[in-house]
Amino acid sequence: MTAPARLSPGDPAPEFTLPTDTGDQVTLADLRGRKVILYAYPAAMTPGCTKQACDFRDSLASLQAAGYEVIGISPDKPEKLAKFRERDAISFPLVADTDKTVLTAYGAYGEKQSYGRTVTGVIRSTFVIDEDGKIERALYNVKATGHVAKLRRDLGLD
Repeated sequence: MTAPARLSPGDPAPEFTLPTDTGDQVTLADLRGRKVILYAYPAAMTPGCTKQACDFRDSLASLQAAGYEVIGISPDKPEKLAKFRERDAISFPLVADTDKTVLTAYGAYGEKQSYGRTVTGVIRSTFVIDEDGKIERALYNVKATGHVAKLRRDLGLD
């Protein structure tokens, strides 16, 4: 596998309909007219992913006040996502992309460097999607810690 194709500002955001931790489905098309922050993380209930999810949770009210919906996406099964949501009081949708099709379409799954080795997996990424379904920002290889604060600054919210 080679490095995945990356999205750029202005690209159409790949459409998706995915199951959530609650058994509902989230469809990107249903979110037209709203700004969406879609963030890809490797695995629920791991230290870095927990830190990132809690940072989004703690910033959710101000992100929503600025018109943003937050969605987390990982290859975890909905059952694991439900445990993650409950354990850490995650207050936004977590969607399951178990076959990694959507993660791949966003360029958030593929070869990456991990501790000096090339591995295949989820590339921690964040996508800001505008009201028309276009990529406004595509941020790859973001850090779990401090990323939400940097994103808030970049979006002019701090």
